[in-house]
Amino acid sequence: MNPRPGPDAGGARQRRHWQRTRRLTLWLLGIWFGVTFVVAFFARELDFRLFGSPFSFWVAAQGAPIVYLVLVWVYALVMDRRDDERGDPADD
Repeated sequence: MNPRPGPDAGGARQRRHWQRTRRLTLWLLGIWFGVTFVVAFFARELDFRLFGSPFSFWVAAQGAPIVYLVLVWVYALVMDRRDDERGDPADD
């Protein structure tokens, strides 16, 4: 006789998935906040040259947009792997 999973087996799995998703989202939002506000706030104190330009200019013109693209890429990659682990029917 094969035991059937209880009615909350799927609910626990769903809660674990959303906890992991929220944790990932909060980490990525923390990095976004740091790049957007913290580095920009201290840009004058970080007065040194990077590749011939002031660091504050480099962060605004090059660094922040690159970090934003990496954040989106990491989120998409991790969530795609998690959906594959769950066997998400949306991929069919």
